[in-house]
Amino acid sequence: MSRVIAPFFKYASLVLAAIVVLLPISVVLFASLKTQQEYATTGPLDPPSNWFNLENFGIVIDEGDMIAGFVNTAIVLVVSLVGTILIGTMAAYSVDRFAFRGKKLVLGLFLVATLIPSVTSQVATFQIVSGLGLYNTKAALILLFMGTDIIAIYIFIQFISSIPVSLDEAAKLDGANAWTIYWRIILPNLKPAIATVIIIKGIAIYNEFYLPFLYLKSEPMISTALFNFKGPFGAQWELIAAATLVVIVPTVIAFVFLQRWIYKGLVAGAVK
Repeated sequence: MSRVIAPFFKYASLVLAAIVVLLPISVVLFASLKTQQEYATTGPLDPPSNWFNLENFGIVIDEGDMIAGFVNTAIVLVVSLVGTILIGTMAAYSVDRFAFRGKKLVLGLFLVATLIPSVTSQVATFQIVSGLGLYNTKAALILLFMGTDIIAIYIFIQFISSIPVSLDEAAKLDGANAWTIYWRIILPNLKPAIATVIIIKGIAIYNEFYLPFLYLKSEPMISTALFNFKGPFGAQWELIAAATLVVIVPTVIAFVFLQRWIYKGLVAGAVK
């Protein structure tokens, strides 16, 4: 009996999980293909009368600043990821490979920093950004995204600790200094960790709404561009649904091509 019940519950749970994931996406897809009148007179699970109605997508791209949002997001995303990788790997290399006074305190402060809600420090952060003259610039977002990822440092520390110290010692015998060891030995061996951080951090930056909405008022990001279709007297939900699908497509494509790095990096980080 258990041989029959166990597979049944296994496949039933998989079907239930698929429904939970696909149902909201189906509702958004149906809404994006409906006209404003059709959306107002039909239910969320009612399919559209015209499956080839792409008018909403044209309006979104032309009037929603989606192209500008993609460009601005790409600039912030690339610069922030490069900065996060360089700062994170250097910090992790210093903490793991060098002995210095207060090392445990530094690691403890890193951990404490992850426990502090970011909302509680927004007033001070806003004052610092304004004081530096970076308000309403991409530089403000880049600076905030690069300097608020303690998790990336911990991921890099876990991977660096698995790299044999004997490689460093052999390089020192050949006359290499600390920078050469980092650039020629440590960094090339961190490819799985770097891929993991790029994916996790990249998706977080791509989906971030609060910081772009607060610190970059004059230029649209891909997350804030959706806000163009919400007015004081209501929201154009069929256009918001179309814009949502446009926003989702790049993340789906990235996941399809990078999923093996996601699984490989997360599993390797868990083991190490």
